[in-house]
Amino acid sequence: MQRRPTIYDVAEAAGVSASTVSRAFARPGRVNADTAAHIFEVAKQLGYRTSALPGVTTARTRTLALVVTDITNPFYAEIIRGAHEAAGELGYTILLSHTQEDAQLEREWTERELSGVDGVLLTSSRMSDSAIRMMAKQKPLIVLNRALPEVPSLLVDNARGVRRALEHVGELGHRSVLYLAGPETSWTDGTRWQALREAAHELQVRVRRIDPHAPPTLRAGQAVAEQVARHEATAVIAYNDVLAIGLMHGLRALGVRVPEDLSVVGFDDTLLAEIVQPQLTTVAAPLHALGTAGVRNLVAMVRGAVPSREPRVLPIRLVVRGSTAQRRRNSTSPARGTTKTSGSASAAATSIDAGSR
Repeated sequence: MQRRPTIYDVAEAAGVSASTVSRAFARPGRVNADTAAHIFEVAKQLGYRTSALPGVTTARTRTLALVVTDITNPFYAEIIRGAHEAAGELGYTILLSHTQEDAQLEREWTERELSGVDGVLLTSSRMSDSAIRMMAKQKPLIVLNRALPEVPSLLVDNARGVRRALEHVGELGHRSVLYLAGPETSWTDGTRWQALREAAHELQVRVRRIDPHAPPTLRAGQAVAEQVARHEATAVIAYNDVLAIGLMHGLRALGVRVPEDLSVVGFDDTLLAEIVQPQLTTVAAPLHALGTAGVRNLVAMVRGAVPSREPRVLPIRLVVRGSTAQRRRNSTSPARGTTKTSGSASAAATSIDAGSR
């Protein structure tokens, strides 16, 4: 008969000591969350059964709360899928909550769930810092897409993402760019806008901000199309793919062509980015990995691991498709009624609109 793997087998395969493996599984643990998550993954691959370890404290409910702000947004689909798969592998169940971009509803739902779950994963939370800190004192909690001192967090590299988007349209000759903003309560939106302003100053590109004053949906993107069309900008960087696609539909109705008259860039690289015509140039965020890593680190905390004090930042990449193109020389859009000059002709006069946030 094949012998069962032992704690020493797990330690050898994971590259840690047997005592570290023991601490990762037993409460209270004193193991870094990333290290613990690695140990649990190795143990699973080896078929190691935690019940073989004396003193192991099992979870009370083996249920995790996953809170998202808008379940209709495809941004969350991959995060949910990654979280669900990781939870299943670790023997946990996901309890999903949809809070409709409402901070008060999010707080009420999450507080209601605290007693019935072992940990909480907040995704793009709209709650106040103080509310999140209070919950983190009651149950193991991780926030995704938001950095908060004293609370474990996982982020995508927003600053690098918007810079790559701006570099891309700048290389295509666009010197005046609009940022189509996200929700006012979004930490991610504030981070991207700040990074965009800094990058614009360095790259000598003029950037301005348009606030839809609505949740970042297809309808919100369509609603600001006329305002965008009246602007002198030749490129738009949107808060997310959904806003960008809604904008493209609205522009088409106005006779503004993408990318001939206006280049459009989204953010997240959701499935819709490849379905829309033209296909959307976008900043690809590792959404599935974000959900997977969030659950694995949360389970590690539930089992006693000590989380890192520094946010974990996942890399991004720019995916160039058909919605961006070289700025055309002396071309006039019939819908916009303006003549666009070449990038070289306007480069000397570029600036950044510092706008308020």
